[in-house]
Amino acid sequence: MLSPFSENTAGVFVNGSNYNSSNGSVNRAFYFEMVTQNQTADCAILEFSPRDLFRSARGMMYNTAMPSVLIGVAGGSGSGKTTVAKAILDQVGRDRIAYFQHDAYYRDRSAMPLSARAQVNYDHPDSLDTELLVEQLRALRAGQSIQAPLYDFAQHVRKRETRPVDPQPIILIEGILIFADRALRELFDIKIFVDTDADVRFIRRMQRDIAERGRTVDSVIAQYHDTVRPMHLEFVEPSKRYADLIIPEGGFNQIAIDMIVARINALLGER
Repeated sequence: MLSPFSENTAGVFVNGSNYNSSNGSVNRAFYFEMVTQNQTADCAILEFSPRDLFRSARGMMYNTAMPSVLIGVAGGSGSGKTTVAKAILDQVGRDRIAYFQHDAYYRDRSAMPLSARAQVNYDHPDSLDTELLVEQLRALRAGQSIQAPLYDFAQHVRKRETRPVDPQPIILIEGILIFADRALRELFDIKIFVDTDADVRFIRRMQRDIAERGRTVDSVIAQYHDTVRPMHLEFVEPSKRYADLIIPEGGFNQIAIDMIVARINALLGER
């Protein structure tokens, strides 16, 4: 059987139509692209299961003695990361997953006036307290409970309240910059990148920021032009090369979602 990963594999685009979600296998040959550091090669696989999909080049194996499995879901703002994460939560079971959003870890800037806080580049890696996230993920993996921060997006400040999180078999983290930071990236056992066209991402971001974060149309457009797009090109898009799995169409790619869920359930069954 041909493994979908080799030494120089950066990720897999799942485009197949012959995936059988009932038994978690591909019954007939289907087309997909293996994306390498230097080139894209067309491949046909006759038979492989989700177990093979996530067997990385380093040959990591899981067993009941292993700590929590960390899964990262990255992609541009508005790409559908949250949709993918929620599909995993709903189908695997929220009681078995500790779920984090990287943007809950924005640095606390309560000492700054609101006008100054609004001008911060929140799409740059330095805007995030990734060191705290890494520390808390390591604690969870060691079997310790943590207090995760909460963030007020309308006021651009960290809330006084925290969210208690207990260790779980699966730890799921989503965010635009989670693969851009090496220390965080190296914690992940499975790295997923949600790939969506820029125009679709912009429309989704505008709808979300107006409805959920108290922003105006003009402020969303200005932020997208000044920071979101430049930071995406500088940090987010290049981080795609670290992904094990690249999902076109995000949460609407049901084949990919089914395969991810099947793999996670298999991991849980092995514990």
